[in-house]
Amino acid sequence: MVASAFGALAIFFVAASSTNAQSSPGVTVPPGAVYVNPLEYNVVGADYTQWRNSSLVGGFNPANTTPPFIQIFDTSFLEATGPSATIRLIASNPGFAFAHEAPIYVPDLNVLFFSSSNSGPLGYSGWYNSSVVGMINMTEVDMALASTTSDVNVQVQTLNLSDTVQMVNGGTGPYKGNLLFVTAGRALLPPSVMVVNPNPPHNVTVLLDNFYGRQFNSLNDVKVLPGTDIMFFTDPSYGWLVGYRPEPMLPSQVYRFDPSTGQVRVVADQFVHPNGIAFTHDGRTVFVSDSGISSATAGVNQTLPATIYQFDVDPATQSFKNRRVFAYVDSGFPDGIQLDTMGNVYSGCGEGTHVWNSNGTLIGKFFLNSTSAQMIFTKSGLAILASETIYLVNIQAQGTNLITY
Repeated sequence: MVASAFGALAIFFVAASSTNAQSSPGVTVPPGAVYVNPLEYNVVGADYTQWRNSSLVGGFNPANTTPPFIQIFDTSFLEATGPSATIRLIASNPGFAFAHEAPIYVPDLNVLFFSSSNSGPLGYSGWYNSSVVGMINMTEVDMALASTTSDVNVQVQTLNLSDTVQMVNGGTGPYKGNLLFVTAGRALLPPSVMVVNPNPPHNVTVLLDNFYGRQFNSLNDVKVLPGTDIMFFTDPSYGWLVGYRPEPMLPSQVYRFDPSTGQVRVVADQFVHPNGIAFTHDGRTVFVSDSGISSATAGVNQTLPATIYQFDVDPATQSFKNRRVFAYVDSGFPDGIQLDTMGNVYSGCGEGTHVWNSNGTLIGKFFLNSTSAQMIFTKSGLAILASETIYLVNIQAQGTNLITY
């Protein structure tokens, strides 16, 4: 959520010494991709001069490859990418972070929805102005890409939504035919959980806007537990830290909301800034990112989490239990999370999208040289939101089903 509070993070290459910079022979990778064997950079030596002093200003690129490119740390990543994966730009609007969060892909329309940044100089939003929700037609994207081997810039349309929609930051679905959004709220207007019709006139229905009479802090991300219609959402205090929300009145927590009964309760706490959330396909395991390292305009503390935590979902209560570290991010911090059907975990991080296998081993990155807050699987591939740009990666992996009927 918070990448734009710093503007686009400046990610610079870290080139290893000449003896460690080359990819290992014998590994066939997609065109433009780079295989980096961990054994080749485990030791850099006492004379190494390019140590990274901050995870927020240094991307690990030992082959010094020009972005965007696919970076492979484990050959199992090739099962996700396929043999001919490429990264191509499909939309761009320099100077405006139009594609930041809340990606929802609607297969029946072949349309991708998303929200602009709700903070920072590129968001054009704050205490007095809300972010906007946009959409891009993936059929038009496919046609444009088929007509050239270069990047394209397909038109993005902005939805005209009611004033009840303030600072959309998380989204999933389709949820019973609608877009399921969580908003961070703005000024004294409360954060909320809502559904929006993906078709004009985009009617809005607010499902929840308080915790027993208290406003939430600034809702960040949301997912539905597979096989149910029960929603789980994160609530950090970024709205206050960035300056478009009052001081928080609740801890930074993860909530469960059952719209059929109206019951809302906390299922996990002890986070600095809970951010992205995603379930495995069977709903037995959940991942929650903590971007505690970044307190937006309040500064950075590299001793705080840049971590994805893994929990078991209690089958009876649906509380999150048995918390453990799944992965610590080496660049930036983990934001939104998605899973593919092979169990790989994707998260938006400092220089693009990182991918881990189900054991928490980093197997690859989609290296953009810019911060990516979120991504979503579509029929055309993996769409990566990178604030001022959207990229499409034509990988063979498929995302877990996010549709609730």
